[in-house]
Amino acid sequence: MKAVVTSKTGDPSVMHVQEVPVPEVKSGWVLIQVKAFGLNRSELMTRQGDSPDVKFPRILGIECVGVVERDPSGTYAKGQKVMALMGGMGRQFDGAYAEYCLVPSEIVFPFKSDLPWSVLGAVPEMFQTVSGSLKQALEIKSGETLLIRGGTSSIGMLACQLAKTMGLTVIATTRKEAKLNALLQNGADHALIDNGSVSTELKKIYPDGINKVLELVGTRTLKDSLQCIGYKGMVCMTGILAGEWTLSDFEPMGDIPPLGRLTVYMGSAKNISPEALQEFIDDIAQEKIHLNIDKVFSLDQLVKAHEYMESDQGQGKVVVEI
Repeated sequence: MKAVVTSKTGDPSVMHVQEVPVPEVKSGWVLIQVKAFGLNRSELMTRQGDSPDVKFPRILGIECVGVVERDPSGTYAKGQKVMALMGGMGRQFDGAYAEYCLVPSEIVFPFKSDLPWSVLGAVPEMFQTVSGSLKQALEIKSGETLLIRGGTSSIGMLACQLAKTMGLTVIATTRKEAKLNALLQNGADHALIDNGSVSTELKKIYPDGINKVLELVGTRTLKDSLQCIGYKGMVCMTGILAGEWTLSDFEPMGDIPPLGRLTVYMGSAKNISPEALQEFIDDIAQEKIHLNIDKVFSLDQLVKAHEYMESDQGQGKVVVEI
């Protein structure tokens, strides 16, 4: 089969298209013929060497959609549409950057859809990350105000749409003035330029602060995000778009406002409800939800796809279709 193998840590040039054996099926695992997958920042970080437990060479890719090639347990029929994500994909074992992928059965989820594979490829990580961050971590409710830090990312754009359908007021941020209109067109009630500090501008609109913050930029802006919340407000750190894992000079008793709450969301296949997944896919088909897909690449173009994502030119999810 054709696969993109990352030989060692480094820039995108360390990835190479190669012919490798199709994985041998084993008990408790499912062999999937990969049709499409989304790119994720975590894969860039793994390639760059920020995932110390990953051994190279490795086929990266933490999510995919496709059809079952073989399931020894008989749970899934050959040709059945499924998605798989997380659970060590592309890290502990070879992942989705290939024509076939062997994954543990517990991270496989069936679905029914006639949507194009290029659309379905954007679903797995976007669905579990946005749904988990907003509903499980932030416990959002109608009537609340939500700040999305990193609003032009694919997760940020989808989070805005879901929050609006649930009756929230949304403030979204971007570093680039040219992207402000995209945030408003996506449904945000307010769009702010993020130069590392938005709390002062936000409190001109909401002097008492807001209810919830979805932090997608990461540690670089986390302390300022905490200054945006009001009484019993909550910040959930889900993303690390800035690429910084640690936070220096953090003083919990000073940086977290009184009665404020700070949590994190780190996605897992265990958080996924098959029924909720199917409902999400159906909502896309019925155009209740619009997935902001920026570009679609082929497997042979994966190096270019990584270069594009790393350049920060994108305004949505990058998908690879096989």
